[in-house]
Amino acid sequence: MLYAGVLVAAFLLASLGSFWLAVRPPRLAIPLRPADYRLAVEDVVIRADDGVRLAGWFLPRPGAPAVVLLHGYPAEKADLLPLATALAPEFATLLVDQRYFGQSEGAATTLGFRERGDLRRVLDFLDGRGAPAIGVFGFSLGGAVALLTAAEDPRIHAIAAYAPFADLRTLGRELYGWMWLARYPFVEAMLLWSRLAFGADISRPSPLEAAARLTVPVLLVHSRQDEQIPFAHAERLRAALTANRRAEFDVMARGRHGELPAGFEGRLAGFFRRALASRTGGVEGNPARVPLPTEVEGNPARVPLPTDS
Repeated sequence: MLYAGVLVAAFLLASLGSFWLAVRPPRLAIPLRPADYRLAVEDVVIRADDGVRLAGWFLPRPGAPAVVLLHGYPAEKADLLPLATALAPEFATLLVDQRYFGQSEGAATTLGFRERGDLRRVLDFLDGRGAPAIGVFGFSLGGAVALLTAAEDPRIHAIAAYAPFADLRTLGRELYGWMWLARYPFVEAMLLWSRLAFGADISRPSPLEAAARLTVPVLLVHSRQDEQIPFAHAERLRAALTANRRAEFDVMARGRHGELPAGFEGRLAGFFRRALASRTGGVEGNPARVPLPTEVEGNPARVPLPTDS
């Protein structure tokens, strides 16, 4: 009996350590700055509902639609400067450090749970700047946050999500697959710690549940060889988006997590141009482009862009 008690205690302590590392991971510093891309940004601070100060870089473009860029885990907004360079000539562009990461405050990341409210405050900021329409690009965790928030806030008019997870509980079980059957209670124990730390099961709602409710344009991008967010997550999200006739899918046959096809920046700008034009009466000087392909089976040259997950 004593031996069993020791095993249970060790199991719970291990799950606590894993949970703590998941919500307080080592931050990935990106050695890039707007000046490296000749971007003149406004340093902005946006307060979250709980008072956390979120740091952002804003490139204003009066009268133009706005695009929010959300980085992945555990990086920062500088990771998406190459995309900002492509979007800023047409859109008001806002790069934001998600809570806990980069220059933003926050004792921990909640892996999408509180970040939904954070994104709503970002939308408030853009409303105050007069943005006539708003789109969101999110990489990995950022893509999951975009899907979750868009299902709750109609101010998001278009979403581009690169390699988002469909369900945090499922991702946890995949991450701890080496534990075999023990992975199931282990992940549940981690979610129990999330209830104690944050007052809620942070795996609910899931991006999968949110995607099924979306009617706005969605661009989902994923590689079949993604080693961090398995391609099965994209397949589940694609199935959830079946009823959304404005959903597009860019499936890469090859490429690691964070690798983007050559020319992706232009294709992303084209997606937001089409998706947001109807909300603004058209974007002057930017004709509609050919829709993105639904499948990319070749292996064009790729550029390593985001380095996180």
